[in-house]
Amino acid sequence: MARVPFLNPEDLPDHGDLVERIAGRRRGSLINVYRTLLHSPPLAESWFDHINRIRWGSELSGRLREIVIIRLGHLTSSAYVLRQHVPKLAADEGMTQAECDALADWENSDLFDCGEGAVLAYVDAMARDIVVPDAVFAPLKYHLTDRQIVELTLMIGAYISHSRVLQALEVDLEPDESAGV
Repeated sequence: MARVPFLNPEDLPDHGDLVERIAGRRRGSLINVYRTLLHSPPLAESWFDHINRIRWGSELSGRLREIVIIRLGHLTSSAYVLRQHVPKLAADEGMTQAECDALADWENSDLFDCGEGAVLAYVDAMARDIVVPDAVFAPLKYHLTDRQIVELTLMIGAYISHSRVLQALEVDLEPDESAGV
């Protein structure tokens, strides 16, 4: 159960434009993370703008973004992140369910190319160890531009933060739409 009560759009009459903007980018509904964060509208707006800039203002491909986000969902045990991205958002970027599942143990999978493997090793190092060894960082230079490396690094950091906030506040999952709930 969430540690902070969820807000509904009617609870935020002075922030209707923000609520509409957030819902519009989130498949038309105000998802639980924002129903929580909107207790602080300025920070909810900052969070929303930052996460969307990282996702949509980046030179990284949609597939690579989803690979990173889903891997971080596995590493941080974030059921919320996984539910938001698998299968719908991942499928929208051309990923299969098998690929999404394989991200839990990507090193034992042949579903990811060399560049994706370099990115996944980087994700793991940032999430698990914080300090990234040169041997993990160097392969990125063969597959990504400097801009893409910076964008990737910011995205990983943002989604690690995202998962930590969701877990600390125990933000409940939305009902599973595929189960008819």
